[in-house]
Order: sequence, then C-alpha cells, then structure tokens
Amino acid sequence: MKAFRKQRVVIVTGASRGLGRAIALCFGGNGDRVIVNYLSHEQGAADVVDEIQRSAGKAFSCRADVRISADVDKMFKDTIERWGTVDILINNAGMTKDGVILRMTEDDWDDVIATNLSGPFHCIRAASKIMIGQKQGHIMNISSIAGIQGREGQANYSASKSGLISFTKACAHELGRFNIKVNAILPGYMPTDMGDKITDAKLNRIIGENALGRVSKPNEIADFIYHLSLMNNVSGQIINLDSRIL
Repeated sequence: MKAFRKQRVVIVTGASRGLGRAIALCFGGNGDRVIVNYLSHEQGAADVVDEIQRSAGKAFSCRADVRISADVDKMFKDTIERWGTVDILINNAGMTKDGVILRMTEDDWDDVIATNLSGPFHCIRAASKIMIGQKQGHIMNISSIAGIQGREGQANYSASKSGLISFTKACAHELGRFNIKVNAILPGYMPTDMGDKITDAKLNRIIGENALGRVSKPNEIADFIYHLSLMNNVSGQIINLDSRIL
C-alpha cells in the first residue's frame, strides 16, 4: 500500500499558506508527490516544499494564476513532464473581497468569481484530460458553508462557493464513467490569513452557531481530505466538516 501511495501525484492550488499548506504537508508527509501551487507567496511555497522534502516526500513549487487558463495549462504540462501524471487535484485557491452589494465594485465581484469559480474550472478542465486517459483520478473542491447559507457582506464569495458546489455535482456526473471522483469540502471557519480578516463580532457569531462552540483546524481538515482521497466509492458529495447545522 505504501508503494502505491508514493506513486500518487497531487496538485494543491493556493498551497503556500493556510489550509492549502496543511493539505500539501499532509499528502507529502504520507509519501505522495505534491505540486505546491502559489500566486504571490513564493517564499511560503518554497518553505512547504522544503518541509515535505525533509519528511522524505517529493514536491516542487509552481507559480500559476488559476484565473488564467494559460497559467493553469502550463502548470499541468510541467507536472506531466516531471512526473508523468496527475492523480489528485485539490482546488483550494480562493479569495474574499467583502462588502455590501451597494458598495461592491465590479472588480470586487469579478476577482472573487474568477478565483473561486473560474479557477477550479480551468484546473478541472486541464486535469480531466489527463485523468480520462488514465481512467482514474480524484478532484476535491474547497467550497464553503457560505455557498449554502449565503452571507451578508459576502455576496460575491457566497455566489462563487455556491457555484462551486453545483459545478462539483455536474463534474461528478460527467466524469464518473471514467472512474474520476469529484467531491466538495465545506471546511468551516479557520483562523488562517484569510479567516483572520473577519471582525470579532462575526467570529463570535460563527462560534455561537457552531454546535460544539469551536472553529475548524486546518490540520484536521487536511487529514480528512487525505483519507477521502483513499476512498474509491465516494463522489458527487458535498461534505460539511463544520458543526454549524445546515
């Protein structure tokens, strides 16, 4: 089993920090070969690669803006040239530009939709070409409870994550006949760089809505995603790892 796990090639977008970093380290620490994608945090990505290599894993960093299809295509091309395949894609890269609708600019709307929804589209389109040929693969999209509930001040983010949920289901239908699994994860609020932007009042409300009165931890989410990647009969699912009851 260990030898099989070491053969897997995993692309994690937005892996230089936060949840993406935890996911990359989890897969790398378990012997998988990891592509650490980043946009602007080059040193953070390099640190993740170094840590994976110190744990006897293999990794390389790759700058690519998931909003740009040419960048994504090059990332997949570089991966194939180096390691010959892509077994797992984890669409983690995301962003927020919060604001009430009346004050939200078109750029704020477009940037969030482009990163959180068009980015996964570009990556899944590139990955599916490879995975269909090899008749196997697993794609996991990091969505959000905001995509189900909607959140005031986050119309763009909520819309992007809601779209990602429906996109996940559509891809699972299309790609299942090729033995490609597609799932979405709702990780819950985490005190990462992106999560730290919220106010104390919003944080207290999130914790108050949580049945366990706590926040999520990136390492716990990463461990779940790793174990999900080992399952062969789960696809098209929207998996809530938060204790805010839907």
